[in-house]
Amino acid sequence: MTTTTTPNPAVAADLAPTGVLRASVNLGNPVLAQGTPEAPGGITVDLAREIGARLGLPVELLCFDAARKSFEAMAAGRADLCFLAVDPARETEVAFTAPYVVIEGVYAVPRGSALTTVEEVDAPGVRIGVKKGSAYDLFLSRSLTHATVVRGDEGVDTFRAEGLEAGAGIRQPLTAYAAAHPDVRLIDGRFMEIRQAVGTTVDRRPETVAFLRDTVEELKANGFVTASLRRSGQDTDLLAPPA
Repeated sequence: MTTTTTPNPAVAADLAPTGVLRASVNLGNPVLAQGTPEAPGGITVDLAREIGARLGLPVELLCFDAARKSFEAMAAGRADLCFLAVDPARETEVAFTAPYVVIEGVYAVPRGSALTTVEEVDAPGVRIGVKKGSAYDLFLSRSLTHATVVRGDEGVDTFRAEGLEAGAGIRQPLTAYAAAHPDVRLIDGRFMEIRQAVGTTVDRRPETVAFLRDTVEELKANGFVTASLRRSGQDTDLLAPPA
């Protein structure tokens, strides 16, 4: 579901100075992107292509296996567009739209763990495995007062390999992991909302950032985001509310 628009040459030149819209895609978040670097799919891929189409630009998809790598590509000038969770640590470099989807950060613990609530996880002696540089790594690193963050390539793998008390991650893949591993369960509730948004560097023109923000709101309202989520097998309830 797309809307025909007249490309804005000034915005196109500002957002994609090379003449190609380079979009960094995080394949490490299966809610947002699926497939392979050669054939990626999902809501972020659809958004990148729609934004490119509206500006009359070809799109190059730069695929990474972690949000921190996607962010680093953006900050280093190798990408023009990113799809990351809004976080204060990133907002020094990235101008974000409002979120297009909202997902939840949850904890996994051993089946026999005495931990039963989100609040109990933040306790002395509790070690939490996280994916390095993820939104939940950034959030937990500044918000926990007693528990310790242990970083690795994948939070749940670090949790299992190092025998940690908890692992943090996104609800959908952690739910699937717990279903496949009976010795692991999820703690009820969430420790954070992860607000996934479109971003570009903060040095872009205000008109460029406004174009991205307006486009995201339109695509939320006209059913584009919902349809994309459905095509990729994701829960359409993830759609973010209007800004």
